Amino acid sequence: MGRIPPFKPERAPRMIPEHFLNRELQSLEFNRRVLAQAEDRATPLLERLRFLCIVSSNLDEFFEIRLAGVKEQVKLGAGAPDPDGLLPREVFSRVAAVAHFLVDRQYQLLNGEILPALAKAGIRFLRRAEWTAAQQEWVKEFFFREMMPVLTPIGLDPSHPFPRVFNKSLNFAVELDGRDAFGRDSRVAIVQAPRVLPRVIRLPRGVAGGEADFVFLTSILHQHVGELFSGMNVTGCHQFRLTRNSDLFVEEEEVKDLKKALQGELPQRHFGDAVRLEVDDTMTESMVAFLLEQFGLAPVDLYRVNGPVNLVRLMSVPDQVERADLKFKPFLPGLPKSLAKSKDIFETLRKEDVLLHRPFQSFAPVIDFIREAARDPQVVAIKQTVYRTGTDSVIMQTLIDAARAGKEVTVVVELMARFDEEANINWAAKLEEVGAHVVYGVVGHKTHAKMVLVVRREEGKLARYVHLGTGNYHPRTARLYTDFDLLTADENVCMDVNEVFQQLTGLGKASKLRRVWQAPFTLHGKVLEAIEGETRHAKAGRPARITAKMNALLEPLVIEALYRASQAGVKVDLIVRGVCALRPGVPRLSENIRVRSIVGRFLEHTRIFHFANGGEERVFLSSADWMDRNFFRRIELCFPVTDAKLARRVVREGLTPYLEDNTQAWEMRPDGTYERRKRGRGKKRAAQAELLAALAGS
Repeated sequence: MGRIPPFKPERAPRMIPEHFLNRELQSLEFNRRVLAQAEDRATPLLERLRFLCIVSSNLDEFFEIRLAGVKEQVKLGAGAPDPDGLLPREVFSRVAAVAHFLVDRQYQLLNGEILPALAKAGIRFLRRAEWTAAQQEWVKEFFFREMMPVLTPIGLDPSHPFPRVFNKSLNFAVELDGRDAFGRDSRVAIVQAPRVLPRVIRLPRGVAGGEADFVFLTSILHQHVGELFSGMNVTGCHQFRLTRNSDLFVEEEEVKDLKKALQGELPQRHFGDAVRLEVDDTMTESMVAFLLEQFGLAPVDLYRVNGPVNLVRLMSVPDQVERADLKFKPFLPGLPKSLAKSKDIFETLRKEDVLLHRPFQSFAPVIDFIREAARDPQVVAIKQTVYRTGTDSVIMQTLIDAARAGKEVTVVVELMARFDEEANINWAAKLEEVGAHVVYGVVGHKTHAKMVLVVRREEGKLARYVHLGTGNYHPRTARLYTDFDLLTADENVCMDVNEVFQQLTGLGKASKLRRVWQAPFTLHGKVLEAIEGETRHAKAGRPARITAKMNALLEPLVIEALYRASQAGVKVDLIVRGVCALRPGVPRLSENIRVRSIVGRFLEHTRIFHFANGGEERVFLSSADWMDRNFFRRIELCFPVTDAKLARRVVREGLTPYLEDNTQAWEMRPDGTYERRKRGRGKKRAAQAELLAALAGS
C-alpha cells in the first residue's frame, strides 16, 4: 500500500467571478429563511419566538467569525479572497445593509406580532408602567437580594478608565448629574450585568397577574439604578452589548503543546477586536458617539434596537412555560425493527448493518453500542473521535468508565472545535486521569470525522465493529439535527476506520483505503471523479444523475465540475441547507441544476451523495460538506452504504421527500436569492413531518 499522491485536477479552475455567489451574503440569505419560520403564523407561537432567537444566535456567530474576518481583510487592504471576485470592502458594505435589515425585521416581528400574540395567550413580558404595587415590591426585593450584591458600578474619571467589556455581555451606560461623596462630578458610569444573573425573570404565581408573567433584567435595573449612585441624579440609563472577534488565533505549527496554547488563548476570546455595537433605541446621540469612539467602531457598526439587546436570552422562555398547544407536538424517536427485538447489538451487527435516521429514530442505539462495549468483558479496545459532545455527555462518561475497567480506550479529541474548545479540554483532562489514551488529532487539520471502533475477542479471534455518522456525538443536537448513523461489522469498512485511527494516533504514510473516501487525501478527488463520471455517462447515453444533500457548497472545482455535468445533460438536484456559492438555472451553464433549501423544525445536517453511475447506483454518507476546509483542512470520512436495502432507505428518507417538499422548501434563483415553494393545488408535502409520521413512535 503506497502513499496516495495529492489529487491534481485535469484542468485549472476557470474561476470566472460571475459563476460564484458570495459566501457572506449567502449566509445572511440562510438567516432570512430561518426568520421566515418566525414570521410564519402556521408555526406554533412559542416556536416562532424560538426561531427568532435562533436568528440572533446565528447572527452573533456571523459577526464574531465571518464579518470579523471581513473587517480584518478591509483593515489589511486585502484583495478579493474568494472566487466571486468581490473586494472585502464591497462585501462589508453589502453585508452590513442586509444585516441591518434583518435585525430591524426581527424587532418589528417581536414587538408587532409575537409579544402581542403571546400576551393574548397569557404569556406576558411586563413593562415597568404595567407593574402592580405587589409586583413593584417583589421586583424591589429581588433587586436588593439578587442583583445589588453582585453589581459593580464604575464611574468614569481619570482613575477609573473605561472598563474592558466582555464579548456579548449586557452592559448599561448611565448618565448622571451631581457630585459624589468625594466631590467628583463624573457624568457617565458603566454597569456590567454579571452573567450569573438571568436576563428574563418569571414572576412567582402569587405575584404574577396572568398565567406566565416575565420581567426583563434590564427593566429591573432601570427601575432601581439610582440605588447604585446614592445622592446623584440619574438622567439616563441605556443598555448596550458589544460583539467582538471571537476566532481563536493559535499558530498550530509553531506550538509544542496545543492544549496549553488553547488554554492560554481562550480567555482572550472575550476581548477580541470590536465588531458590532448594539444599543437600545432611546440612547442619546452623544452617548452613542462616546461608545463608538471607545470601541473604535464606525456608525455602520451600530445597531439600534427596540427591545432587549440580546434576543438569544429569550430562548429559555419556551422551556419555562408549560403550553403544549404553543409548541411543536412532542414525539418519541423510533427504533429499527432489528434493534427493537435484539438483546445483543454485536450479534445483530454480525448479521446485518443498522441504519439510524435521527431525530426521527433514536440516538440511543449509538449510546448503547458504546455502553455495551464498555461493559462487555470480551471487548478489549474502544477508539472514538470527539468533535462536539457537550458539557454533560453520557458517551464521554461511558468512555471514562471503560478506561477505569481496564479497557484500552483511545479518544481523538478535537481541541479546535469552535466554541466547544473548553468543554473538549475538560473532557480530555478527565479521560487522561483514568488512563485513557488522549490525542489531539493532526496539526493544521481539524478531526471532524465521526467514528467509533470497537475491538472484541470472539472465538479466539479479534473482531471489529464500527459506528460512522454524519453528526456529532452530542445528546442535545441528536434531538434537534437530522443525521444518519451507520453501525456495521463490514470488514473492509472496519479496516479502513482502523487505518484512519492509526494515522491520527501514530506516524506514517497514508495508505489506500478500501471503501472509505478520506479528506484531506482522497475525498476531493473522488467527488470530482464521481461528478465527472456522471458527465461521461450522460454523453454516452447511460443513466446519469447527481442528487446531493449537505450544509454548504463552496469549493470552486466541485462547482465547476457540476456546471460541466449540467452542460452535458446531467440532472443535478442539490439540497443545500445553508451557504451555496453555485448559481443554478443559468442558461448554457447550469440550467440542469436545481438548488433547494429545507428549513423546518429540525436543523438539516445530513450529508448524502447519490450518483446514478450508469445504472449501478452509489450512495454515500459523509461528515463533510463540499467546502474547501472539509476537503483540505479537516480529517473527514465519506463512506458507502453498501447494503442495497439500506441504500434505498437513505434515498427514500434522506433525499426523495426533500425533493418533493412543497411546504418548507425554498428554491434558489440564479442571483442567489430564494423563493419559498408554493403548494398550489397539489397534496401538501413536508419532508420532516412525513419522516416523523413514518419513523417515530407515538
